[in-house]
Amino acid sequence: MSGYLAVLSIGTNSTRVLLGDVTDARPHVALERSIGTRLGEGVGESGMLADEAMERTLEAVRVHMGSVRGHYLRLYAIATSAVRRATNREVFSRAVERITGVPLRVLSGEEEAAASFRGALASLPPSPGALTGAIDVGGGSTEYALGEGTLPQRSLSAEIGAVRLTEAVPELAGRNGPVEAAALARARSIARERLAPFAELRGASRIALVGGSATSAASLMRAKRGRIERFELTRAGLDATFLRLCTLGIEERKSLEGVKAQRADILPAGVLILATALECLEMENATVTAGDLLLGYLLQQQDALAGARHQGGTGGWWNR
Repeated sequence: MSGYLAVLSIGTNSTRVLLGDVTDARPHVALERSIGTRLGEGVGESGMLADEAMERTLEAVRVHMGSVRGHYLRLYAIATSAVRRATNREVFSRAVERITGVPLRVLSGEEEAAASFRGALASLPPSPGALTGAIDVGGGSTEYALGEGTLPQRSLSAEIGAVRLTEAVPELAGRNGPVEAAALARARSIARERLAPFAELRGASRIALVGGSATSAASLMRAKRGRIERFELTRAGLDATFLRLCTLGIEERKSLEGVKAQRADILPAGVLILATALECLEMENATVTAGDLLLGYLLQQQDALAGARHQGGTGGWWNR
């Protein structure tokens, strides 16, 4: 049996799994996979997870379980914004537990922010005493955490994400061709309004960007796919990328090097949210990191397990 921990994460846009060894100072990721499932489709209007969206997400859970089963000491299952907001989340959670054998933990916005912060720090160079901020743009919400060390001192969760903004301004999806100026202005206005509270947490000396919107933006900017350990970008670069995407229809976006077809419709919204968050924080530069919510969550669990062993708990944690 390996020494790996695994975490399955069910988000608004994608369902992901990560298998890794997080016992050392430098975490080792053995497997990391993502399947676009768009679980949060229509939740904003109905308040419920749709049957079709749940079924394709559950199928992704089955696929991911087949990838990691037998390779971990412990498995965790977490969910974020779409499940957090859904009135039928209990039905869905029980279905996930039947497949995975573990309870599905629905994270609060603050818990999501703290885990993303922890993951981002693991991918950044050490900088003792530096005040670090981490922005995580998801499909349904955007989190920001600020602090020193491995624990954030303050965090915020905004009810805006790449899927939700695209549903609010459907023209951003590009299905009718280039996005007109009026729709661009409407999208900017919504993003600034929802992210305005981030201004209360200014003061970071460096900013990490995590999540699918950030890594997708980095892939497009460098014109290739593949795992991104770290990628430096600017707010001006994000603004330019947003405008570039909005001049293209959906099929043209899909042909761009570095753009995943499943994310082509929501990528402009994700990039706009990233740029607007940096604007609210008065930051011009940021670093996209590979470490994110999933890695951060495993690191948090490892911290807790190590603390339990230090306190002299009986038996090995792997047997509980």
